[in-house]
Amino acid sequence: MASPIVISIPHQLGRAEARRRIEGGLAKIFGLLPGSSGVSSERWDGDRLIFSVAALGQTVSGVIEVLDATVTIEVELPAVLRFIASGLKDRLQRSAQLLLTRK
Repeated sequence: MASPIVISIPHQLGRAEARRRIEGGLAKIFGLLPGSSGVSSERWDGDRLIFSVAALGQTVSGVIEVLDATVTIEVELPAVLRFIASGLKDRLQRSAQLLLTRK
């Protein structure tokens, strides 16, 4: 099994505001997955979001953890989607950074 995509984004918003922004931008973040049909499931456990998304007939799962000064995104791609890992990581990073830096 390949390693998951892991992205760590520093922020200066505090935990509550970072979580609010992540919650508000989930659709945009998940829309970056090719063929995404939206969030299949999402569940917050404290400040940790556990999710799965349908993309190109596959299930992509992961976790977003919101901390005081960092948001960490970890995404597990099924084998048939691993060819997009590099480009997806870059797009996820840019999108999440925009969410966490906009005023």
